[in-house]
Amino acid sequence: MNNNYDLIAKIYDPLSRLVFRKSQLKAQTDQLKYISSGNNLLIAGGGTGWILEEISKIYPSGLQITYLEISAEMIRMARERDTGENQVTYIHAGAADFQAGRKYDVILTGFLFDNFQSAEAMQVFTQFDKMIVPEGYWLYTDFQSDISKQTWWQKILLKTMYVFFNLVSGVKAKKVPDLSSDFQCAGYQIVNSKVYYNGFIQAVSFRKTPKS
Repeated sequence: MNNNYDLIAKIYDPLSRLVFRKSQLKAQTDQLKYISSGNNLLIAGGGTGWILEEISKIYPSGLQITYLEISAEMIRMARERDTGENQVTYIHAGAADFQAGRKYDVILTGFLFDNFQSAEAMQVFTQFDKMIVPEGYWLYTDFQSDISKQTWWQKILLKTMYVFFNLVSGVKAKKVPDLSSDFQCAGYQIVNSKVYYNGFIQAVSFRKTPKS
């Protein structure tokens, strides 16, 4: 199965901290201020579930969370997290195969789209766009997609990461897809944008603009 991190699930977070220190964590937690009590959340590609604990520290109850993850091992680890009194539904499936029967106030995609080649990234984007409520928030975090903004060492690091994850997890992508025009065309407004790790990681908080 492509994009499946079962083999490295137990070392994924330590490996991430080793390379990026707390940059990946901070990029995602800084966005949690856009969640409100009582929200319905979709967390797509949440990995080992550490984000669930960070959310529960701020919102210990009242949230309905759909936790979507393709790795069975990461789902298992996520189930062991402290989620407070929030209601969490765990779904073992790939993002491209997920069909929701509900709308979400907030969608979180932390380092999800870098797993996809351009065509599949656009497919997943379109699917998720249909799931978000008017004026809902899309909290997007990923590696810098603009090659012109990557330093020489960032280009080497990204290439090395893609080779590694292709071997261990079947990731077929070779570059981070640029979804900026997709968000713009779909009616999203940027409410906050910040970079981390010398600009290598970008966190963009979008809000869906209702169609007139």
